[in-house]
Amino acid sequence: MDALIAAAARALARGDPVGALNRVALRDDAPALALRGIAMAQLGDLDRAKTLLQRATRAFGAKETVARARCVVAEAEIALVTRDLRRPAKALEAARVALDAHGDRVNAAHARHLEVRRLLLVGRVAEAERALAKLDPAPLPPASRAAHELVVAGIAVRRLQAKAGRAALARAARAAGAAGIPALTAEVESAFLLMNTPAARLIARGEERPVLLDEIEVLLASGNLVVDACRHIVRDPQRAVSLATRPVLFALARALGEAWPGDVPRGTLVARAFGAHEADESHRARLRVEIGRLRTALRMLVDVHATKRGFALALGRTGEVVVLAPPVEESHAAVLAFLADGESWSSSALALALGASPRTVQRVLGLLAATGKVHGFGRGPARRWIGQPLPGFPATLLLRGPPPSDEDQA
Repeated sequence: MDALIAAAARALARGDPVGALNRVALRDDAPALALRGIAMAQLGDLDRAKTLLQRATRAFGAKETVARARCVVAEAEIALVTRDLRRPAKALEAARVALDAHGDRVNAAHARHLEVRRLLLVGRVAEAERALAKLDPAPLPPASRAAHELVVAGIAVRRLQAKAGRAALARAARAAGAAGIPALTAEVESAFLLMNTPAARLIARGEERPVLLDEIEVLLASGNLVVDACRHIVRDPQRAVSLATRPVLFALARALGEAWPGDVPRGTLVARAFGAHEADESHRARLRVEIGRLRTALRMLVDVHATKRGFALALGRTGEVVVLAPPVEESHAAVLAFLADGESWSSSALALALGASPRTVQRVLGLLAATGKVHGFGRGPARRWIGQPLPGFPATLLLRGPPPSDEDQA
């Protein structure tokens, strides 16, 4: 490695892409192309960065395994930032194995962190935890330790574990300070802001208020029955029942939870569950069937009993029934939540992250674009979509997924 390449690499490690480019901007050899690509990525020109890294990969010889693997990892990071979720994970895994085998522990750890971040992005929290457990952050340099703790905090947030998330962010802040990289410090500060932003609305006994992630963690550990409208589950500290695939039952559970300890008239339940403005005999018959199904689904948690005018929840123990609702509720909230992260998404990447068909996602994007809530640019496969930030809450907590702490049993 010549002196200019070494100096450029040190500048990139310090988070100084301009300093790196000053040394290698006019060079077209493989190491310089790789460093230029990473520098352009740090400056935000991701298309140019991707082109330079691909040129560098081709320029490195077949025997330069480590250099080629580093380029693959850098490309994978760009793919993650640009939400190219179709990129094969096998290439990143092969690069990680090669780096680990040749003793490049830092870049191998970075590859692992990218893998975990992708799993988190598509809601596969348990897999992300298992992948991260294979990595020991202790011998890593400060910048890598900060990245590790940010991933740990991300998992904790998705698990609604505020205490663990704050502890991880505190460790990340210390590591970022030791690394002395302003961009990394800013990322940690943004994560702290997320933790201090209302994550949901608590509806109890007819009153409503915003709650932080810390309050949600305490609520889930209390003796209360929680009707979680963020994830469409009903749970207490011992068990959880997912109604994510049974929207009519969840609509009934939520209506009854919001009214507790009172009851809900049959006409109101028909409107909430079936969207009917007036209840006829067929609606009332269907309501009786669905209430029976709800009673069966929740039999280990709460009883659903008939009253003179409708139905009510009977807890049968100490505690209360509360509803945990998203801070903002509107049609297609999950798509808006993904697009609110500030990055541009393709419809195929959204479909993969949401577990929906591409055609369904394209139809939703068309509806949202018609109302000005999202904006598309580009043509054909290169078309991308961005959304307006949803103010006042962390978008990830809107995303419907497996119950926290119960994912492996879901």
